[in-house]
Amino acid sequence: MLETARYEVEGRLRGSVVLSVGIALLGAFYVAMWPSFADVDLDQFLEAWPPALRELFGVESLASIEGFLATELYQFVWVLLLGLYVAYSAAGLIAGDVERHRMDLLLSLPVTRTRLLFEKFASLLAPILLANVVVPVVVLGSVLAIGETIDVPALVAVHVLSVPYLLACGAIGLVLSVVFDRADVANRLALGVVFGLFLVRSVTAVADGYEWIGRLSPTAYYDPTEILVHNEYDLVGAGVLLAATAVLLLVARWQFRRTDLDG
Repeated sequence: MLETARYEVEGRLRGSVVLSVGIALLGAFYVAMWPSFADVDLDQFLEAWPPALRELFGVESLASIEGFLATELYQFVWVLLLGLYVAYSAAGLIAGDVERHRMDLLLSLPVTRTRLLFEKFASLLAPILLANVVVPVVVLGSVLAIGETIDVPALVAVHVLSVPYLLACGAIGLVLSVVFDRADVANRLALGVVFGLFLVRSVTAVADGYEWIGRLSPTAYYDPTEILVHNEYDLVGAGVLLAATAVLLLVARWQFRRTDLDG
């Protein structure tokens, strides 16, 4: 059972470790920078920023280490860059095998198309979960090392609630992976779609009458700043992201099975 998932996890294990360690070190670097900004009234500078720019970078307050990390680490690196990475990785799951002519071999094994698709998607949990274990431990340790404190439950919640968000990004990439049979096309489109949704959410959040368009973006349902700065956990949003992931997986399954039957 789960042979495909194990094989995929083993194949991306080294990359997952490098990714997790890299983000963790970046988080430690941001924490180390905090003492040099602690006595500066950064919020005064934020008032001069246009609302659209503040929304784009998720900047609400830099007066606390939680607000500083929410802006510097989580809103940009976690929400945008990690979301792009997961979507990019997912976009190559099926298209890559089709392009390399490995899919016929895989489908000749005693495994259903649905199981193959879902196990490949499940392999994305390796980098997602590893990063969500390594990074908060390093961030917390770094904060304590400089003599500061951070809301531990909020830090844990930021990472736990990011899992549905990252899965939704991965599901977007998976749909593109079964629609296109060239990995490079699917990869680029996955990056474009996730980044485009990020921009749409940021712009429409400050545009009267267009907020509903921004609700189509996964970033509308996961906000690290609200969690770290205000201790507000959007559990409904997490449920919406999980539901959207399930719908996208069903769409990918339907397309994958249809393409196989036609081909």
